[in-house]
Amino acid sequence: MIAPQWRAPLTRQPICPVAYDSVMTTRLADGNPQTLHAATIGAAWLAVARRIIADGISSRYDDLPVREISLVTLAIDGPDPGDEVIARYGEPGRLAWMHANFTNRSQVAALGDADSYATRLFDYEHSGRDQIAWVIDRLRRDPATRSAVITTLQPHTDRAYIPCLSLFDFWLPGGAVELIAYAHSIDFGAKGYGNLAELASLQHHVAGELGLPVGRLLMTVKSAHVYETELPYMNGVLADQDSYPSPAGAY
Repeated sequence: MIAPQWRAPLTRQPICPVAYDSVMTTRLADGNPQTLHAATIGAAWLAVARRIIADGISSRYDDLPVREISLVTLAIDGPDPGDEVIARYGEPGRLAWMHANFTNRSQVAALGDADSYATRLFDYEHSGRDQIAWVIDRLRRDPATRSAVITTLQPHTDRAYIPCLSLFDFWLPGGAVELIAYAHSIDFGAKGYGNLAELASLQHHVAGELGLPVGRLLMTVKSAHVYETELPYMNGVLADQDSYPSPAGAY
């Protein structure tokens, strides 16, 4: 028979609250999830920007003032990379920068020489692994798969910069190519419309390779914000859109 080991009696320790230092934290936006439905990516961009300006809180991102909402999903019925609203109101230089990020495998100087999305998608970790080709092959081999999922995170090399868009999930509900993307944060003043255009382009590429129609684009964003410096630009865009005869297409 093994003798029982002696153990010190359990005693209840007093709970000592940790001091809350408001200087070291950032006020967070309301955490209630919300979904914005839109017919087009341009309508989705304007709808989320309008919501941010109307209902967002004042906060900070990268130590810069922003207006922010959180946990928003954009559900877009007809994602078209040549969207008319984005072509009309998006700044050409910013669109070109984002397009290069998704198509050029050079390092991105503006992001501290981080790898571009093109490298992350088509040459993952500089290994020669084409993740988009893998998605296409997986969907072709098994149209019912639920796991044609890829990431842009490169944990071995990502340091200061963590890509905003980190997960791309493709599947074929109803026989159309649907893309669900997750982002930890998106700036819907200066870059969000470019992100949407490039996601739509990627989705069209996969659908074209499979010979299938394009379905919905869904984009879930933890922090959707507009920098304070971009508010005059966005207010001007929204005011002009309000006077434009065609509807924005959000509902």
